[in-house]
Amino acid sequence: MRIEKKRLIWLIGVPLIALGCEGCNFGLQPTVPPIDAPASEIALAGGAVLIGTGDIGNCGDIGDEGTARLVDSVLATNARSAVPTAVFALGDMAYPMATDRQLRRCFGRSWGDPKKRIMGALRPVMGNHDWQAGKGIPYYRYFGSKAGPVGKGYYSYDLGDWHVIALNSELAAEGDREDVVEQEKWLEQDLRDKSKLCTVAYFHRPLFSSAYRQGAPEVRRIWDMLYAANVDLILSGHDHHYERFMPLTPAGVVDSVRGIEQFLVGTGGASLRGFKSRFGFSAPPPSKNSAMRIQGHYGVLKVTLGKDEYRSAFIDTNRRIWDMTGRKCH
Repeated sequence: MRIEKKRLIWLIGVPLIALGCEGCNFGLQPTVPPIDAPASEIALAGGAVLIGTGDIGNCGDIGDEGTARLVDSVLATNARSAVPTAVFALGDMAYPMATDRQLRRCFGRSWGDPKKRIMGALRPVMGNHDWQAGKGIPYYRYFGSKAGPVGKGYYSYDLGDWHVIALNSELAAEGDREDVVEQEKWLEQDLRDKSKLCTVAYFHRPLFSSAYRQGAPEVRRIWDMLYAANVDLILSGHDHHYERFMPLTPAGVVDSVRGIEQFLVGTGGASLRGFKSRFGFSAPPPSKNSAMRIQGHYGVLKVTLGKDEYRSAFIDTNRRIWDMTGRKCH
């Protein structure tokens, strides 16, 4: 394991990200690209597009610049074809903490670049590194109305034939009880009022993960509500890799009829970590219900939303296409 001297300050007791070591990858071995990678994704006639990733703005790396170029190019292509497109950002917009300065310096030079189309289509949610800066006050200030109501950060919108729900998992993990209940009541009402057959929800913390954290049980209640309402798809970040899970119940049981397919996409620009422990040592085995895992590659998830189905693909910053999949809504 080789770490730059200027970054090697303290390995025990203090998060390395806080000490300028977010660029360290601790010997991560990238997943070997597929030999038979397709040249393009499978399109759905008349479908809208939802594209994005999480864990983005890191001044010490160039991954966020690569994902920004990729998203901007998709937006340009879709604009020429009049394809409705929204960009999701799954939290952790700037490292080591989303202060006003770091948002301007890191996120603002890649995804927030005014020469790009991203900010006009962006629909973000808050992550733990955003929350750590005064419970997200700089985040709300930077993204304005795109971030949802100040102090809440959750909202919903329709995209093509789909209903899209953006939630604040930091309230579930760190918020006061009153804030937790308020978000849950809002979600219950939103699920009751939606008029679309198909629904996707996204928020920062994943319930399931094969990385060292092994998921975030604090979002179980959100999952319970989404599963009860027959939501089709959940997108999360937090861990710095790509992973797709089989359709699952909130208890982690495979359910091919009503189960929700969770995608974990934490590959937006922060240092990639993979499936070992945080510092590259031993880790539990991957989840038995993990259907696809990719480590060591920056990239975005592109989801095409059809009338009663979706198609998805992970696209890395070299424009290779991985893990094309899809499913009917239920």
